[in-house]
Parts: sequence; structure tokens; C-alpha cells
Amino acid sequence: MDDRQSEAKEEIEYLAETPPWQWPADAGETLLAAVNDRGMEEADRLLAAELAGDAAVINDKLAGALLSVLNDESEPEGLRGQAAVSFGPALELADIDGFDDLDTVAISESMFRRIQEALHRVYVDASAPVFARRRALEASVRAREDWHQDAVRAAYACDTKDWKLTAVFCMQFVRGFDEQIMEALDSTDPEIVYEAVRAAGASELSEAWPYIVDILQSEPDDKELFLAAIEASVGVNPSEAPEILVDFMEASDDDIADAASEAYVLAESYSEMLDEDEDEYEDDEEDGDEEDGDESF
Repeated sequence: MDDRQSEAKEEIEYLAETPPWQWPADAGETLLAAVNDRGMEEADRLLAAELAGDAAVINDKLAGALLSVLNDESEPEGLRGQAAVSFGPALELADIDGFDDLDTVAISESMFRRIQEALHRVYVDASAPVFARRRALEASVRAREDWHQDAVRAAYACDTKDWKLTAVFCMQFVRGFDEQIMEALDSTDPEIVYEAVRAAGASELSEAWPYIVDILQSEPDDKELFLAAIEASVGVNPSEAPEILVDFMEASDDDIADAASEAYVLAESYSEMLDEDEDEYEDDEEDGDEEDGDESF
């Protein structure tokens, strides 16, 4: 490793330890150079590829570099997979916000389409490394397309744990898998259960409430699972979640306390919104009954 690469390594490590909103103005150029530099150690390029997907820096240039890595069969499998994953946030943001506001859009619409096509191409390529194919599917579902349901269903049907894990992760973003999420919650594999909890929250799957309660009422041995259950409680049962969450808002663990406090506020707000919607629905029904009564006379 030459002096330039040593300096780049230090800069990348600094970025990894610094909040993105405090990154220097040239952070994107630093990451771009590292992603493109085949002479750098793979671990450094992996870290650069991971950071390159952050909303603070991602743009068409960086996306183009990540695409080159993803499409290059000679690149390491792990690096190709990371390049795919790094597209996820930009795809989701573009899918939600569109491309009308040029001041806030991270990638152009043409780049968005190129990324979608590349991820699909890698996923369906049976000769591509499995890790890269899985990561391509996981990133692609952040901006849903027609082929995703069949892909997730096929992944879940696989005998291998890795594909099933990918499928359950994708169920956070692709609807129509309530039965599979409930099945995954009964899994003996902690990684699959973790993704199933997140999917249950994203799908607002009320049937999963007993599982969420069970996790939150047990000792938080698996902190990540415990935090996932806190977050999922808002979507699964916003009416009853605050009663449980309040117990964790003063927890000695700051991460748990902060997550519980945020979830509590969201659950209260969401529950109020649902109550208002229900009241409006009942008012509409009453108005409809009165009109029907008038017409009968």
C-alpha cells in the first residue's frame, strides 16, 4: 500500500467514525476514489462502498462507481454484494419523493432506472455469486417492482437459510406475506426471528402482537431483537403499545430508553389518527343511514 492509499485508508476510517452530517465537503470524492481503486485492500474498499450509500454523499457519480463494481464479475463477491446494498436508501428515497425537486434528489431518474435494471439482472443471473444475488434482491425491494413478489416467494421457499433470511428481510418492503411472517416468528433461528419482527411492524401485522409482547416482557438478552420489537410495536398495535413502552422510557440503557420514548410518541400519534379515522367512518355511516331513511319515505 502506497502513501496515497494509506492516507485514503485513514480518511475512510475517519468518515466511518464521524456522523455523516459532520463529513467534510470532499467526503464523496474520497469515497469515489477508494471504490474505484483496485489497489486498495478489499476491507477498505468494502467500507468505502458501504459509506458511499449514505444520503450525505450518494449521487450519480458514486452510484456509477458502485454499478461498475456490481456488474464486474472479477470483483470480490463481498464487494459486489455491498455495492448492491448501498443502493437501497437512495432507491427508497427516490421511490417515495420522485425526481421533481432537483435540490433534494440524490440520484437522477435515469440512474435510478439503471440501478433497478442492474439489480434485477444480477438477481436472475444463476451464475452470479449467491451473496451478490441475495443482496441485489434486498436492495431492489426498497423501490418495489412487479417481479418482487415472485422473487420473495421463491427465496422463502428455498431450503437454504440464507435465502429464507433474505426473503423475510424483503417482507418489510413487499406486502402479501402475512402468513410467512407469522411462520418466521416461530423460527428457531434468531436472525430470521429478528427480520420477522421488523417485517411484522412494517406490515402492521396485528396478529404478531403476542410475539412482540413476549419479547418485550422477557429479559433483553438480545438487544437488537429487543429494539426491533420496540419499533415494531408501533405498527403492530399502536393502541396498546404505549402501556408497555412506558416501562422502558427510563431504562438505564440509553438506546432502549431513546427507542422506547420515540416509539411511545409515534404510537400515541398513530393511535389518535386511527381513532379519528374510525370516528369519521362512523359519522359517514350515520349520514348514509339518514339519507337512506329519507329516501324510503
